Amino acid sequence: MGQSRHTRITYGRELWRALMQGVLETASTTFLLLIAVRWFQAGALAKGLVAAGSSIGLLVSPLVVWHVSRQGWRSAQAAASLALAGAAVFLLMALLPREPIFILGSVAGMTAMAAGIPLMTQIYQENYPAAERGKLFSRTVMVRILAATIFSFLAGRWLNQHLDHFPWLLIIFALAFVVSAWCLHRMPSRPLSDEGGRHPWRAWRYVRQDRLFRYTLAAWMLMGWANLMMWPLRVEYLANERFGLKLPVMTIALLVGVIPNAVRLLMSPLWGWLFDRMNFFTLRVVLNLGFALGIVAFFTGHTLPALVLGAVIFGVANAGGDVAWSLWVTKLAPPARVADYMSVHTFLTGVRGVLAPLTAYLLATPDNLGWLAAGCAGLILLASAILLPEVKMDRERRKGTALVEEVSE
Repeated sequence: MGQSRHTRITYGRELWRALMQGVLETASTTFLLLIAVRWFQAGALAKGLVAAGSSIGLLVSPLVVWHVSRQGWRSAQAAASLALAGAAVFLLMALLPREPIFILGSVAGMTAMAAGIPLMTQIYQENYPAAERGKLFSRTVMVRILAATIFSFLAGRWLNQHLDHFPWLLIIFALAFVVSAWCLHRMPSRPLSDEGGRHPWRAWRYVRQDRLFRYTLAAWMLMGWANLMMWPLRVEYLANERFGLKLPVMTIALLVGVIPNAVRLLMSPLWGWLFDRMNFFTLRVVLNLGFALGIVAFFTGHTLPALVLGAVIFGVANAGGDVAWSLWVTKLAPPARVADYMSVHTFLTGVRGVLAPLTAYLLATPDNLGWLAAGCAGLILLASAILLPEVKMDRERRKGTALVEEVSE
């Protein structure tokens, strides 16, 4: 059966938007912090604010969903407005390249980009059929990864020679926001439902009402906290001489960036296919085991083969994590409540994104890094244990359905 017109339009626009998202991803992960450090020589607080911009966006996402629903805006219309706001902020930063404007603009721009994620999940729910949602999403993720990799290389070489030209890079980011807004404005979508209540934090009622949602959020909190603790420590572990490795910059780049992203690119289609066909809780447990194994291999192995193995496993697990993190609420939430469910998930991710790295840097020492890695792997296994009863219940439901169908025949 062919795809619907709405599916074709959404997927086509999303491919173009993925190119722009890949460019913007380099802003949040690399270039804004690099400019803050190298050009402005920013202090610790300023650097922390720049690094936390995306997490702040996740924290305010429930308020965004509430406001959009109250105004009766279409999801795509609201997401396009956020993108235009990001474009305006980056243009201002380029025209007035002063440290206070740059720091606050970086936070505001990345907040605008991350705050719209629940709106995008609602658009996927409405326009991508359930049987193909993971496949279509994973294809756009591949485009985003490629764009981020190529742009990061080209922009990195350019800034390496002409750091004083960084305002032109900010203009490129502004243009990427504008193109994203154009793509979003042309996507089919419906107004968000305003039936869930008038309180700004109305989405949290579903945590209380939906046991399965509550259990899954608890499991995700344990897994996400552990993963986000160890994620930033990879560079610290490889680069800081107090941990005993102090590897060359190129080797660090390979282990932290090139190898995981190459594997992530190759494995994205498989995880998209599995998401469409596999029980979500089984998929999540498999991914959790991958993250746990990757942490143990990377932080307890002191040889290059062990580090490469850990980087490969990180890449495999992250490919699945891209799909699962972005789409899992479509498996649980009522169709009209997907944005609300997702806003709770993104808020809690923002909490983890701000607090978990801080916890990691406070706890990590050369003497206890291996134990810290093992403890985080244990948290991930505990998260899996929370989900195992749901895996068993799903199997029993499927057996019951099959038995009913057999009897009816």
